[in-house]
Amino acid sequence: MGTKATRISELLHEAGETHHQVYRIVDGEDADWASWYADWLIDLSELPQILGMKPVGSELVYMLVKLDKDFTERNPGGRWEDYYAQELSSHFGAV
Repeated sequence: MGTKATRISELLHEAGETHHQVYRIVDGEDADWASWYADWLIDLSELPQILGMKPVGSELVYMLVKLDKDFTERNPGGRWEDYYAQELSSHFGAV
C-alpha cells in the first residue's frame, strides 16, 4: 500500500472511532453512516490535501457505500480501512 493510501487508511480508522463516539448512545448504529463519514472526511480531515482535490460529497458517499458492499461480498481479509483506502486512492487518482 502506498504512502497516500496508508494516510487515507489512518483517516478512515480515525473516522470510524470518531463516528462510534458520536453515536455511542446507539452503539455506533447509523443507517446513513456513509454521509457522516464523507462529511467528516471532506470537512474535518486532511483527505482533500492527501488527494490533491476536494471530492464531491455525493461521489464519496457513493464510493463508501460501494466499497462496503464490495468488502462484504468479496471478504478479502485484512482491515476494511486498508481495502477502502486503496480503492479510494485509486478512484481519486492519488496512487
